[in-house]
Amino acid sequence: MTLESRTSAEKEILELRQQIEKHNFQYHVLDDPLISDAEYDRLFRRLVELEKAHPQFASLDSPTQKVGAPPLDKFSTVQHTLPMLSLNNACSGQEMEEFEARIRRFIKNTQPIEYAVEPKIDGVAVELLYVDGRLSLGSTRGDGIRGEDITLNLKTIRSIPLTLQADQRQVPERVEVRGEVFLPRRAFQLINREREEEGQPVFANPRNAAAGSLKQLDSTITAKRPLDIFCHGAGVIAGVQFATHLEFLAAIKDWGLKPVPFTKTCRTLQEILDYQSEMEVRRDQLPYEIDGLVVKVNS
Repeated sequence: MTLESRTSAEKEILELRQQIEKHNFQYHVLDDPLISDAEYDRLFRRLVELEKAHPQFASLDSPTQKVGAPPLDKFSTVQHTLPMLSLNNACSGQEMEEFEARIRRFIKNTQPIEYAVEPKIDGVAVELLYVDGRLSLGSTRGDGIRGEDITLNLKTIRSIPLTLQADQRQVPERVEVRGEVFLPRRAFQLINREREEEGQPVFANPRNAAAGSLKQLDSTITAKRPLDIFCHGAGVIAGVQFATHLEFLAAIKDWGLKPVPFTKTCRTLQEILDYQSEMEVRRDQLPYEIDGLVVKVNS
């Protein structure tokens, strides 16, 4: 092979990777696909062919990594830079009032508090670590201090970019983002139907199916499950400070990640309770399961 043909192949590979990542972002994050599924598949197959023919240009952050990798013997353990803490529950208006009273005692402020309120996705908590814009590590929540390294499985999820984009804002050197991996309702029903036909035990609910998919030592099995993710929280993000939670969600969307939807700003407890009632009516129409709302001080 001539130097010219190798250079041409490398150039096409890089261009295809950029195109496919762009289309993944348009489809999975913006829900606004620019091309048909058939055209996307054509681009993807072409990239697979080129990388197979030119293995010297292989890359761990290529979209082709989403088809899975050779099986592991076991998962290794990783420590979170910041603990992944659990949430406190509030089941009544009175408990919400007590929550706000604790906040006021802490900040010593009588001014109205602005809250960011978002659906609590019923899935599996994970953390994604990007170093220099590339997905370096993905882990489960575990006990909140340590989790399991499931990087290979998380790489198979189409809505998780392997490389963050810096089109609209600079990507920090280190970005830790927390999110919830879930299985959409329709996908869950199809998987259970297939398992039933094959004589395998069915999953009890979408969350169990998502957890089972992420715990596969063979990531090619995970790749066959149409898992999705919504990102909702930060670990360490080097050199960047966000004034509000909503500003953080806007930033990760600019970087190509998928923020939790239907986040609403509320300025009173009554607005939170009204939004809760609204989401109770809508929850059965959502394509994924939620189990309540998460209320955060926006500042």
